[in-house]
Amino acid sequence: MRKFYLVGFVFLLFFDTFGQMCFKFTTLSAMPFEFNVDWLIRIFSHYWAYLVMVGYSGAFITWMVLLKKAPVGPAFAASHLQLVTVMLVSVLVFDEKITLSHLLGAISIIIGIVFLALAEQRLHNKS
Repeated sequence: MRKFYLVGFVFLLFFDTFGQMCFKFTTLSAMPFEFNVDWLIRIFSHYWAYLVMVGYSGAFITWMVLLKKAPVGPAFAASHLQLVTVMLVSVLVFDEKITLSHLLGAISIIIGIVFLALAEQRLHNKS
């Protein structure tokens, strides 16, 4: 079962991160921002917009499969690792910088997920 969770969360992180990266590429491709029909046409004339849909659809399907088996609390917390992976990939792909507050936030997310996983494991071992 652990392998199922691990593989599932890796897929979830992949699809979430992929979707976010494609979203950023879509935004950059459709510049300048103007809330009008021409802007919408620019968005949907780039393949990035369609890859966003692929990413979010993959994340949704993966999430639904995971929720059939995984405990909701730790699963929901672990899904927030996407914030960390998006930050890291953004450094590589978009040359964005990690600030101290970004780093502290990422560490807090990881620590929170570890604590929830340990608590869930402790509850599971008691039963």
